[in-house]
Amino acid sequence: MTGARAQDPRSLARLVALVCFAQVLVQIGAFFWPALLPGMMQRWSLSNSEAGWITAAFYGAYMLAVPVLVTLTDRVDPKRVYLFGVGCTILGHLLFGWLADGFWSALLLRALTGIGWAGTYMTGLKLLADRVDPRLMSRAVTGHAASIGISGAASFACADLLDGLFGWRVAFVMVAGTAALAWLLVAWRVPARESPKAPVKPADGGSLYDFRPVLANRSAMAYALAYCVHTLEMNAIRGWGVAFLGYVALAAGGAPPALAPTTVLTLLALAGTVASIAGNEASIRIGRRRLVTVAMAGSALVAGSIGWLGTGSYLVAVGLVFLWGMVAWLDSSSLTAGTAGTADPARRGATLAIHSMLGYAGGFVGPLMVGFILDLSGGMSTAGWTAAFASIAVLMLAALLVFSIIRPRELEGEGSARASPPAPPG
Repeated sequence: MTGARAQDPRSLARLVALVCFAQVLVQIGAFFWPALLPGMMQRWSLSNSEAGWITAAFYGAYMLAVPVLVTLTDRVDPKRVYLFGVGCTILGHLLFGWLADGFWSALLLRALTGIGWAGTYMTGLKLLADRVDPRLMSRAVTGHAASIGISGAASFACADLLDGLFGWRVAFVMVAGTAALAWLLVAWRVPARESPKAPVKPADGGSLYDFRPVLANRSAMAYALAYCVHTLEMNAIRGWGVAFLGYVALAAGGAPPALAPTTVLTLLALAGTVASIAGNEASIRIGRRRLVTVAMAGSALVAGSIGWLGTGSYLVAVGLVFLWGMVAWLDSSSLTAGTAGTADPARRGATLAIHSMLGYAGGFVGPLMVGFILDLSGGMSTAGWTAAFASIAVLMLAALLVFSIIRPRELEGEGSARASPPAPPG
């Protein structure tokens, strides 16, 4: 394949649908660990900090692997890198189900699954980004993000269901099977990139792993830095949302809640996917900078208040978690599309790699930070949850300040850029 402009639109639509479906199959097990976290903490006698480390290992491994794997797609067929990532995901889930028996084995195997995520998430996006017109870039990114959101939502629900029916070990083995199906689907149905194909060389003449031109692109880096704190926040919600709601349910007493914490997180992930799509469409109309500013300010407001407002009532906690997730997800696609759309096309893989590495550096810190603050506060309590979530609000406000100072470019045809000629990268 040589690009979207040389393809039949129906063929391109099938490719997009196939990659998105494969992403659902690969990532459906991604959040089994946080979904099962309360039971696993009790089973293995884990502290909050140890649980946070296991959750963070997934994102830490991703952070280290993604600059190598995604940058490689600027020279190597993304399909090959993608299949490698899916293979790591299969192995990580399979071995977790067979062998995990405590802190260290769980830490290492979640890290292996994180490497798998690094080889599939942005690599799948790169498969699509190289083939679409710049004016359609943000919608292609949003469609891809929606598939990840759907798999994330299904992950919480499936973990709870499969654990109840078969136990947690079988649950992990089963999602290794869905990832194996995705591997076969992509290997069989996604065409390899045409060969020979001379790679597009960057105008700056730098080497493949020379990230200095990427870091010098102020607009792309503004979106990427905002994405760092966005992912910190989002993965704190994913990693500790079930535990937070479980704490509130126990503290409030009474009968078990009709809407279980895992169900709430499932519904939130689905609603968050819709919010992400709606946010990107709003970015196209009102401008990407304005949408991101509103989302970040709203996130800081809810994060700063949820700990002390939400611990007294389960229904209030559910409402606030849902509200927080909606505003947190609102700018998810907008930030990634901003980075991809303002990148040098010859360095788009490297730019997405830096974007993703920064994002999952935040994803690594978020769950770990919450666990540490809870332990420093004496365990799960109103004071502990308030301190943990308020720290996220402070970081969000700092990120908003940096984003406002850099003031990145809008994408072509969006917001204030609708009537302006496209600006050069930088």
